[in-house]
Amino acid sequence: MVSSIGSYSTAQTGNAVAFKAASATELVSDASKNQGASGTQGGGTLTISTLASQLADSASRAEARDKMLSRSELADKANSLLDQILGDAYQANKAKYNNEVPKTDDPELLARAKQATEFVTSSDRGSRSVKNPFGSLSREQLSNIIYDDSGNYTINERRAAYYESDDREQAWRVKVAAQAMDEYNRTGKMTNFFSSVLDHFKELPTIEQAQYPKDYASDLESKISRDFNYRTHQAEGKSENPMNLIEMLFAQSPLQTDELFQKKNITESPTVRSNT
Repeated sequence: MVSSIGSYSTAQTGNAVAFKAASATELVSDASKNQGASGTQGGGTLTISTLASQLADSASRAEARDKMLSRSELADKANSLLDQILGDAYQANKAKYNNEVPKTDDPELLARAKQATEFVTSSDRGSRSVKNPFGSLSREQLSNIIYDDSGNYTINERRAAYYESDDREQAWRVKVAAQAMDEYNRTGKMTNFFSSVLDHFKELPTIEQAQYPKDYASDLESKISRDFNYRTHQAEGKSENPMNLIEMLFAQSPLQTDELFQKKNITESPTVRSNT
């Protein structure tokens, strides 16, 4: 899964404490609108919503997980966690998850879990008549819910968070694709498009970046550097010999570059990875 830009990034700050403080303060005003939690500051006291506290804990767990696992291990972990809320594992236990109730007597948590299930059930029928309880969260916060299997959230809460994240990703893709076509029609190039995709990728949470090919960012950087014109078939940038780009792209391939050229005729073409 690839999703849209978020407001917070532990990968960028490397500071879970800073994230906790920011998310907690932010959610006093934002999350309380959806959750019924109130945040007031006066006489030196501050009331933090339950969701804010949960997100702070999730951010700490995410940071620890990302530091502990390698890129490939993180990708495998992500696939396993997504299967819990999207794949066969979810479908096999759908009735169970629809009846899942948090182990708490906190009315806020109980109400949110119920709303998440109603939203997911409605969405799976093709309707969005029920409001997503996580609609106001940042991209990073949504990711922290999706990939948190600590039991801090119900399965349907994680699924609801995924739906919101995916909605934003699809909206971004529609927008950037339109910009790409406009750029190509005007200039014959897609350099700005590649730059937008790279910026988007760099702002994704670490666990989502891990689901892309290892050379995804370097591939985009090379395309940007080449400033290739697909009408004239000329690289107008200041990059190195095109052969260097080919060698870089296939550095991890079992085939050597010279062997590859003996078997295939490589041509430049504008491509972008589709990750659904």
